[in-house]
Amino acid sequence: MRRLVLVATVALLAGSEAQTGAKVGLSWGPAPNSLPRGAKIAVVSGDPARAGPFVIRLRFPPGYSVPPHRHPSDEHVTVVNGALTLGMGTVMNDGRRTVLGRGDSIVAPAGMNHYASTTQGATVQISARGPFQIVYVNRGDDPRL
Repeated sequence: MRRLVLVATVALLAGSEAQTGAKVGLSWGPAPNSLPRGAKIAVVSGDPARAGPFVIRLRFPPGYSVPPHRHPSDEHVTVVNGALTLGMGTVMNDGRRTVLGRGDSIVAPAGMNHYASTTQGATVQISARGPFQIVYVNRGDDPRL
């Protein structure tokens, strides 16, 4: 009987982890300087700095935004927690926006200008091919400069 209770408890805990989108053992740190200050990053798999597939999670604080930019590879974005406003184009908040909630996903094709913001904070998972590169539409928006 104790064994059955233990198995049932483990199954329930595993199910709650899947529902929350939590990933055990992720190591969070400051996002690279190619993103505006304040974001945190955790590498789930692969290496964003090297050629090949990778998966990362980014945690954005409330009020965070990434100005219009593009990448040389497709970017698959899934919201893990919170809400993310994502738009396509060269002007932020120009009306072509979509609000993504927990579990929603979108693909930004290679070379397509897009931007993101969150009012309440969000954690997103990004799958792409490295090496990760970001090119801002307006040079003045690039936090590396």
